Amino acid sequence: MPAFSPSPAQPRNPLHGLTLEAIVTALVEHYGWPGLGERIPVRCFQSDPSIKSSLAFLRRTPWAREKVEGLYLFMLREQRRGAGGKA
Repeated sequence: MPAFSPSPAQPRNPLHGLTLEAIVTALVEHYGWPGLGERIPVRCFQSDPSIKSSLAFLRRTPWAREKVEGLYLFMLREQRRGAGGKA
C-alpha cells in the first residue's frame, strides 16, 4: 500500500495526495479483482479487469469513484483495527 504523510492543509484526510490509480491498485492488492467485483459490482472490475480500463471508467463515473474511495477508507479502517488488536 502506498505510504503517505498527510499534508498540513488536510492532516485528517486519508485520501489527500493519493491518486486514483494508487487507490485502485491498493484495493486490487488487498481484495483481488474477484473480491473488488463482488464489493463494487461494475463491469470494469468483473469482466477482463485492468487498472487502465478501471481508471477510464472511474474518471468519467462519479458515483463509482465515490464507491471506490469509500471502500478504500473502509479497508484502511479494517487494517487499523487488525493492527491495533495484535499488540
